[in-house]
Amino acid sequence: MRFTNSAQQMRRLLLLRFLSCWSRDHGSVRVLIVEDDVRMAAAIRRGLRAEGVVADVATRGEDALWMAGATDFDAVVLDLMLPGIDGFDTCRRLRDDGVWAPIIMLTARDAIEDRVEGLDRGADDYLVKPFSLVELLARLRALARRGQAERPPVLEVGNLRLDPATQQVWRGDETVDLSRKEFVLLETFMRRPGEVLSKFQLLEQAWDYDYENRSNVVEVYVRYLREKIDRPFGVESIETIRGAGYRLRRDG
Repeated sequence: MRFTNSAQQMRRLLLLRFLSCWSRDHGSVRVLIVEDDVRMAAAIRRGLRAEGVVADVATRGEDALWMAGATDFDAVVLDLMLPGIDGFDTCRRLRDDGVWAPIIMLTARDAIEDRVEGLDRGADDYLVKPFSLVELLARLRALARRGQAERPPVLEVGNLRLDPATQQVWRGDETVDLSRKEFVLLETFMRRPGEVLSKFQLLEQAWDYDYENRSNVVEVYVRYLREKIDRPFGVESIETIRGAGYRLRRDG
């Protein structure tokens, strides 16, 4: 790709600003590029290295996992379509392994569903191919300003555990599969164990404003939750407080 003098100056200025965002706390910037297209990976690497960014390349998700575990990267540029484990699973497993460097996911697929899934798996941003190096750098700068996120703590109430980062739930050692709405509702309860939560409070946390207070959607989803986290295990953790709402017992 050729640049005019003005374009080269702009690119260098943008890079210098990006580097300054990190230099105060991190020193040199190190980015992991996870891309199985060798030419694409080489082009991104050359562009970053030309401006002083240390860039390493992994061509498989499995390689990215051990490399990110062995080196503290400031950011990860992750392709969606990878051999072996794909970008979605690689992203999830990086987060499971405690790697919380910002992740920009690259893909030629621009469907909304793919973007949502990538973000839900732990990605911080999404870039559709083809893209310009200048745009990639701008997104890296934005993530640099935000700083590295800390892993959200796993919530525990009795032997009930919920991981907000991976959206997993366990009762004891057994995994419990929940829908998105069930997960959000349970998370609301687990952040305030022992408190009586009104139907309005639960609606406000888990649903948008289209639902009216007289809707029975809360009752329906509380029943769904009980069928999954209580009854199979012979416990009654979600209590109905007549005329007031619902409460998750402190002992889970």
